[in-house]
Amino acid sequence: MPKMKSHTGMGKRVRLTGKGKVVAQQAGLRHNLEKKPSTRTRRLSGTVQVAKADVKRIKKLLGR
Repeated sequence: MPKMKSHTGMGKRVRLTGKGKVVAQQAGLRHNLEKKPSTRTRRLSGTVQVAKADVKRIKKLLGR
């Protein structure tokens, strides 16, 4: 049986922490930034933990 290949696109979008949590960039910071308040853009700038419902699928794509 062949080896499972990891999904390289998913590897560029998320990363695993040392404890195995999946973190990703927060959505909503790509365009229309002039309209959004500075407080909102600062809040969106960091990384957040991925929703629990998506973790199993993402880890499978990463080959974990």
